[in-house]
Amino acid sequence: MAERTPIIAANWKMHKDHLEAIQLVQKVAYHLDEPDYEGQEVVVCPSFVALRSVQTLLQSERIPITLGAQNCHHADEGAFTGEVSVPMLARLDVRYVIVGHSERRALFDEDDGVVNAKLQAVQRYGLRPILCVGESLEQRRSGSAVDVVTGQLAASLDGVSVEDPESLVIAYEPVWAIGTGETATADDAQQMCATIREYLAEHWGQVLSENIRIQYGGSVKPGNIRSLLAGEDVDGALVGGASLSSEDFALIVAHRR
Repeated sequence: MAERTPIIAANWKMHKDHLEAIQLVQKVAYHLDEPDYEGQEVVVCPSFVALRSVQTLLQSERIPITLGAQNCHHADEGAFTGEVSVPMLARLDVRYVIVGHSERRALFDEDDGVVNAKLQAVQRYGLRPILCVGESLEQRRSGSAVDVVTGQLAASLDGVSVEDPESLVIAYEPVWAIGTGETATADDAQQMCATIREYLAEHWGQVLSENIRIQYGGSVKPGNIRSLLAGEDVDGALVGGASLSSEDFALIVAHRR
């Protein structure tokens, strides 16, 4: 089995102004010791208005946390009121950008074509997309979960080439388990992450597939992080609500203690 660096990413969604964001990162760093970071990558994705403040804190305090963004526009610049481009994010030392989150798909009508354009824009500037895929409860109950997830992969990755497996992260987030308190079992997470890896192997080759990191996202908590990450194809977690608590997120990061 390939040695992949686990990635634990916090998606704060529309929470925390820039002052609250600073305080949250400081508290997380207070709860963690240097060994807690070793062997894995920790990412925080604040709102756009907090990015500069968090960037300054991480750099000035030398906190070993990587900065991520929750969204982007696919164009480099233009008359797109209210949008933020990838070059703007790059200037803030953002390293990761979430694309295709289920909330963007469901609430803002982003289809796979939009996701594909954003993903390619992120890669064009050397940032790393966290591509989210996942099925609804209705799709899961109908037995079409695998078809939905592989269909999203096919469309979102159309025309995308990956030479460095570290340059792409895929997050499996069952929509029915986001913010509902419901969680896929460890076996559920492993099975779908393995299916994603099999799809990548078919289309990009076994070597690349074995080295791309696949996260699980969906009501991740301190109490289930160990079992979720026990799956050999689960390489980390995309954490929503629990990442808004410094204690909970620190426990998730320090799950190996």
